[in-house]
This record gives sequence, structure tokens and C-alpha cells, in this order.
Amino acid sequence: MTNANAENNLKTLDIKQLKLGMYVMSVIDDQGITISSEGYISDQQSINQLVNANIVKVVVDPNKEKPAEQVDRVLADISTSRAKPVKQQPKIHIDQEIKQANRLYQDGKALQSKIIESVKLNKSLKIEGIGETTNAVVDSVFRNQDALTCLTRIQSKDSYLLEHSLNCAILMSVFAKHLAIERRIIEQLTLGAFLHDIGKVLIPKEILYKRTALTAQETKIANSHVAVGLKLLEDSPEISHIAMRMVREHHERLDGSGYPQALKANEISQYGRMIAIVDTYDKLTCERPYKKSIFPISAFKTLISDAPSQYDEELVEKFIQCIGVYPVGTLVKLNSGKLGLISQLNKKKPLHPYVKVFYNTRLSQAIPIEEINLAQSKYKDQIDCCIRPEDFNINLLKFFKTAFID
Repeated sequence: MTNANAENNLKTLDIKQLKLGMYVMSVIDDQGITISSEGYISDQQSINQLVNANIVKVVVDPNKEKPAEQVDRVLADISTSRAKPVKQQPKIHIDQEIKQANRLYQDGKALQSKIIESVKLNKSLKIEGIGETTNAVVDSVFRNQDALTCLTRIQSKDSYLLEHSLNCAILMSVFAKHLAIERRIIEQLTLGAFLHDIGKVLIPKEILYKRTALTAQETKIANSHVAVGLKLLEDSPEISHIAMRMVREHHERLDGSGYPQALKANEISQYGRMIAIVDTYDKLTCERPYKKSIFPISAFKTLISDAPSQYDEELVEKFIQCIGVYPVGTLVKLNSGKLGLISQLNKKKPLHPYVKVFYNTRLSQAIPIEEINLAQSKYKDQIDCCIRPEDFNINLLKFFKTAFID
């Protein structure tokens, strides 16, 4: 039976209509959020647990219903915990948040390193504190998203696997916040993004970092990182159903050209569509050992050109809105010849952000660091182009620490 036909046979029931022996495909809570979770209802306790978890509807597959005593895959528990209401804090300036964000970014990389070593040694994921770290990312994003967003642009190609997953967690948190998704769901999305590529740890490096085209067999091995990741995470109590779905769907595409299940259109959840955009954007803009990065604006053009066939067109537009045409941390050259880093977005005038300038190419010398608002009339500067540090032999990391950290 095809995915489409299987989906047509599913029924959505009120939680009061749920009976023993029914096979649940997903559940819907009192806020309309769908949580992917499969398995049989084996006893009344399972139904009570769903009610206590604020589940109001369930999606069942009538073709799989059987006597309760014959069930072979029991529905897993759904977390009953609710995140405490978060008191909205006023946005603080990037200069106030950047040091804490930098420590958090380094801690995130260190945690990713521990996770990788644990998986390599034990073929399992047994690291505590993952949720605490990703929740701290969300906290920072709510205080000032520009701080962590800036750090995603200061990259090292030697740490790609560590930084890519962390960058995706940060970008996913920013994206979800922009979409006004509930805080408790943002935390799960951030965790899922942080772990979406965990299966790559067990894929041979000679395949992951191969500079030439992969053979059919190598492609099959590389693509297996999704299944490997799901296997690693399935016994981890911290990993929610939403996070698992993100791992499962981050390579699916709307036209069915993705993998591993070649899902199409509505078969892919909103969260799967979001992580597909975030994952692709960061891959394109990251300096990888085997592939040169492209500028954010070029990555946006790629996403736009591949929507709506592969990516959700509306979500791509909203992602660009929240990240900015010139994302914070992007190195640019102004018409005056000055070089600087984008330090703040300008939501009303996206093409006129704030820039911290530090070098004059016409004088071939460093200049006092100054933040300028390109939207103000007294500044006649405009962004000429995005540049790479090597274009002008700039130690970008050193400048970043001087301008933002020290």
C-alpha cells in the first residue's frame, strides 16, 4: 500500500472514542499540536496517560486494529510535563548577550564532541545535559537572537560536524520564535536540530568527506545516517516525538525526491519542512572540508529556486525574513571601501542593517571600530558586496573577539 493510500485510510478520533487494541499513528494535544507516536493501546492505563498529557484527539489506522491481548507494539508514553510559562524578557543589546552566547556556543561544541565520542565508543547515546544545553540556546535567542546568529557565521571548516548541528539548533530556535511557535515546542525543535545529523558519526569519513561524486553504494551508505540516527535516539528518554520526527524527515522533500521514505507534500510535517530549510541553508553557507561555502544571499536564492517543488515556499520566505537578507555576522564591503560585520538587522529596512566597520580598503589599514546604522541619512554608505576573509587577508576570528567579546 502506498503512503497516500495508507494516509487516506487513517481516522481522527476524539480521545473518548479510543478503545483497546486500536493502533495509534499520532496524537493531537489541546493546542492543536500533532505529535508523531505509533503503537497499540494495550490497556486502560495507556488511555488515561494520554488524557493526562492533554491529548484530545488521536489518529488511528483501522486496518491494524486487533485484540488487546495480541498487540505487539505498545504506544510509548507521551510526556505529561508542561513547560512553565516563560516571562517575556525585553530584548537586550547584542553587546550585552554576546559573551554569554559565546560561552554557550563553546559549551555546545564541547557537548557535541562528547556525544560523538560516546557514540563511537558505545554505539549509543548516553550523554546527560543535552536538553539543558539546547534550552539555554533558546533562552539566549529570546534575549537577543543576533548574538548566537552571529556566532553561526564565524566558522571553522575543521569543526564542520560539530558546528553544523549547533548552528542548525540556533537557526531552528530563531526560525520557530519568528513563527510564534509555543516555547515548549521551540525547545523540542531546538533539541531535534541539535541531534538531526547524529547518525553521521557512524558513517565512514572517507564517504562523508569525499571530494568526488559518490558511487551508488556510497550514496546508500551516506543516506543511511537517518536510520542510524533514529536507532541511536530511540531509547533516549530526553528525545521527544517531535525531535524524532525532525531526524526522520530532514532529508525529505515536497516533490518526493528526498529520502529515506520519499515522502511527499502533506506527508511531511511542518517541523520536517522547517529543518529541511535550516539544514540546507547552513550546509550551503558553511565552509566544509570538501566544499567551499556560498554567501547567505546565494543560499537564499537556491532555496527560493527549489521552492515550492522541494521546500515549502511560504516557510522559505519567513526564514529569510527572520535571518535577514544580510544575516548578523556576515562580512561586507561598503561603497566607501570600508569593511565590517553585520551587527544588527533592521526589520523595517532589511537592506540597511547595522555594520561594525574596522578596516578601510582604500587606505589599506585598520580603522577604529565603529557601529554605523546604514538606515540613517547621515551615512551615505551602502553595502557593495559580501566578501570572504581571505579576500583581504583578514583574521576574522581575531576581529570578532576584539569587536564583540573583549
